[in-house]
Amino acid sequence: MPRMSRRTALKTLTLGAAAVGAGTAGYGYAVGRHELSVTRATLSLRGLPAALAGLRIGLLTDIHRSIWVSHEDVSRAVAAVMAERPDLILLGGDYVSWGGQDRSYVGPSADALAPLSAPQGVFGVLGNHDDEHAVPAALARIGVQVLRDARTRLTIRQESLDLIGIRFWTKRAAEIAAAARDAAPASILLAHDPRRLTEAAALRIPLVLSGHTHGGQVVLPVVGAVAAQKFPVVAGIGQQNQTTIFVSRGIGTVYVPVRINCPPEVAILTLQPSA
Repeated sequence: MPRMSRRTALKTLTLGAAAVGAGTAGYGYAVGRHELSVTRATLSLRGLPAALAGLRIGLLTDIHRSIWVSHEDVSRAVAAVMAERPDLILLGGDYVSWGGQDRSYVGPSADALAPLSAPQGVFGVLGNHDDEHAVPAALARIGVQVLRDARTRLTIRQESLDLIGIRFWTKRAAEIAAAARDAAPASILLAHDPRRLTEAAALRIPLVLSGHTHGGQVVLPVVGAVAAQKFPVVAGIGQQNQTTIFVSRGIGTVYVPVRINCPPEVAILTLQPSA
C-alpha cells in the first residue's frame, strides 16, 4: 500500500473534520433543538418556613417563538410542565426573538403558553428580546402577571414567599434593592440574566432563577459552551456567598437554530429550607 503524503493526510483530516462538523450541526438542527428534557432539582432557600418545604416551581424560559421555534415546540414544553403539576410557574423572559423589531410572534408565543396554570399563579419577567408593551400585554391576556422591577407576596400554607421580578435592563444594585425593599426572608429574584447573581448576593437575596444563556446552546467537547463563558453559571445550580442560583437552558434557540450537547429544558424545582 503506497505511503500517504503529509499534504494528503492533512487534507483528509480536514475533510473528515468538516464532515463531522456538518453532521453534528445537522443533528443539532434536525434533532438536538427539539429533544426537550425535564430537569428536576432541589434548591435550598434560606429563610424558607418549614411549612413551605417541598414547594414545587415550574420554570420555563427563553421561549424564543419564531420561524425556528414552532408552536409545537413551545406546546410540548408547556405540556411537560403541566404534567408535573407544580405549585407555582415562573417564566424567565425572551418569549420571542427580536421583539423590538418584529412583533409578529408575540401573540403566537402567548397563545402557546396559554394553557399554563398553577395553584399559586403564573408570573414572568421580561428578557432582552422582549419589548415593554406588546409582550407584557399579550402575557396579561393569558393570565400571566409580569413583574417589572416589582415585588409580589404570595401567602402559601399561611406563610409568606416573595417574588421579586426585574427587567433585563435593570442592573444596578440600588435598582434591585428598591424592588426588593421589605421583602420577606423567603424571597426569590426572577432575573433573566444570571449575572444579577452578584447584586443578589450583595443584597442577601437567598435564591435567583434565571435563563438567558441557553446553557451555551452549542457545547463543544473540551472547550465547552464558548458563547456563554462570560456568565457566572451557564446552566444548573450555582452559589455565591449565601445566595443560590439556578440557570435554565431554556426552550428555544437564537442566532442559529441549533443545539449541540445542550438540549432544551423545562425545570421543576423543589424548595427546601437551608440548614
